[in-house]
Amino acid sequence: MPLSVRLTADEEARLTALAARTGRSKTFYVRQAIALHLSELEERYWADEAVREWEASGKPSRPATQLWDELGV
Repeated sequence: MPLSVRLTADEEARLTALAARTGRSKTFYVRQAIALHLSELEERYWADEAVREWEASGKPSRPATQLWDELGV
């Protein structure tokens, strides 16, 4: 699937230099970056949604430190 991405001049220069230095394509490194960080981004947004759902449920909450103490962590 074709995708257009706008990079800053610095990002483009760094990507170009890395590709030239290693003999790999810029596309290779863009795909590597996406693969490495996509799971992290998905998890972050899943956690944000979980917090929003909890807050909307009206269930009581407590500080994480209190929970950790209760669990002996």
